[in-house]
Amino acid sequence: MRAYTFTRARSVRDAHARAGADTAFLAGGTTLVDLMKLEVMTPAHVVDINGLPLRGITLDRQGLHVGALERMSDVAADPTVRRHYPVIAEALELSASAQLRNMASIGGNLLQRTRCGYFRDVTTPCNKREPGSGCSALTGVNRTHAILGTSEHCVATHPSDLAVALVALGTEVHLASARGSRTVPLDGFYALPRATPHVETVLRPGELVTGITVPRSAWAAHSVYLKIRDRQSYEFALASAAVALEMRGDTIAKARIAVGGVGTRPWRLPAVERALTGRRATEATYEAAVRGAADGSSTLEHNEYKRALLRRTLVRALTVLGERR
Repeated sequence: MRAYTFTRARSVRDAHARAGADTAFLAGGTTLVDLMKLEVMTPAHVVDINGLPLRGITLDRQGLHVGALERMSDVAADPTVRRHYPVIAEALELSASAQLRNMASIGGNLLQRTRCGYFRDVTTPCNKREPGSGCSALTGVNRTHAILGTSEHCVATHPSDLAVALVALGTEVHLASARGSRTVPLDGFYALPRATPHVETVLRPGELVTGITVPRSAWAAHSVYLKIRDRQSYEFALASAAVALEMRGDTIAKARIAVGGVGTRPWRLPAVERALTGRRATEATYEAAVRGAADGSSTLEHNEYKRALLRRTLVRALTVLGERR
């Protein structure tokens, strides 16, 4: 691990004052510390923000408000979250391991880096890690890589389960820097790789994620998160689906769907949502609606199976949710 300076921020203003072009903020550290050990990330300055007042889980007319420093396990266990936003609790419970969930923060989870093996191996070319060096996954082992939102420069999947659930629910993320505060939709927070895969979000230099707001909705309480992976514990998704439905009797009045494990960012499926809306909640409806879920996808030598897996994952998630009524 390369040498760096370490300080603790005493306030949000102090954190902003300490932020520079080569500064990393430390919350739970479950991603940052690992990548620093591998020398994938080599910040000159690390600022501990755990003492900042960025906690709290509250529900009001606008929706659910969660501070960026809330721990994943605490949010998953919160009775308000479990009752009104079950898809969030389920996505968190299916993330990482119990030990990591006890350490990792909500803000850190949303900002975690890809688990692409080539990104984490400093001996191989990776455009995310070293812009312009190339993408080893294009011709390498790419079974777990993305099929949606890819480019000739990067095919790495986005790793967060939580982000998939939050995107499905129309979440907003709150940001702050020395220049002021702003709020952006989480669906627009993540950047597509295009020619600049090292630019992963719209975060500006020195900007902090301070919290999220998940709007109140009729569909949020009727929601599910399904994750398909190679093993049950401590594994990233091959495909996942966050599904939220507003029902009127047996008819789907509104649908919100996002998927993970298949995209370079959490991926909304508005065409599938439209195909479900106004239809009866039956297996035939589900099968018809998801036929085009992988439209626009691009596969590699080892990951073509993800097109079919994505459709099956969606049908299963819709079926599970239908059984909860």
